[in-house]
Amino acid sequence: MFAEERQQLISALVAERGRVSVTDLADRFSITTETIRRDLAALEVSGNLRRVHGGAVPSDRLSTREESILERAVQRPSEKLRIAHAALALIPELTTGSILLDAGSTTETLADLLAQRTPPANGNDELVVITHAIPIAGKLSSTQGIALQILGGRVRGLTQAAVGQSTVEAAYRLRPDIAFVGTNGIHSVFGLSTPDPEEAAVKAAFVKSARRVVALADSSKLDAETLVQFATLKDVDTLITDNEPSAELAAALAEAGVDVVIA
Repeated sequence: MFAEERQQLISALVAERGRVSVTDLADRFSITTETIRRDLAALEVSGNLRRVHGGAVPSDRLSTREESILERAVQRPSEKLRIAHAALALIPELTTGSILLDAGSTTETLADLLAQRTPPANGNDELVVITHAIPIAGKLSSTQGIALQILGGRVRGLTQAAVGQSTVEAAYRLRPDIAFVGTNGIHSVFGLSTPDPEEAAVKAAFVKSARRVVALADSSKLDAETLVQFATLKDVDTLITDNEPSAELAAALAEAGVDVVIA
């Protein structure tokens, strides 16, 4: 096989899988890892991918790249709906309790499902829902059976979520039963990350405060690293995603004791 043909196949694999490793590519094409590294270097120069430790990812996976909540809302809707349904199953229907909903398009889908859920027959039973996300608060503000609590702060336009020291301090004063947390990347070594430091500080407070942490991440976030880590894999109790993680990530999740749910 000519180098140009191999590089086209590598580029297609990166686009399809989101991440490829040098060793896997070397095995696939029966060539040395040094040859694969030269291929990846050439593809990076041409803008087809970005090299990372041990492999490569698509060129649009920059550590600080972040789409708005409106852009994310229309991406992978069926996968996010499946994840949201699996998350909803973790929330008791007939008892009181408290949950925290992080900002994000998948947690917003979960809020839609909560708003549609039949309220408890006992009018005294209420689910306390805490959020710093303006869109989620809007969806749940008049939902019967839900007591909504909003964390204040400076609203960040890109994500329509409150951030800043006051948001972080308010989160640390709470102890919700479950925190449903979104992430821009979940990686075997780097853990959970997001591009913005202020968003990361709020997410870190959510993770530290909750009795149980459930990460909601569609498979495009798997094996991805963005700029700021806000949690390690050991900080997470459950990951709900839509596809099997890579072998490397699956092993790291198992070692950290994370329960993986494929929706």
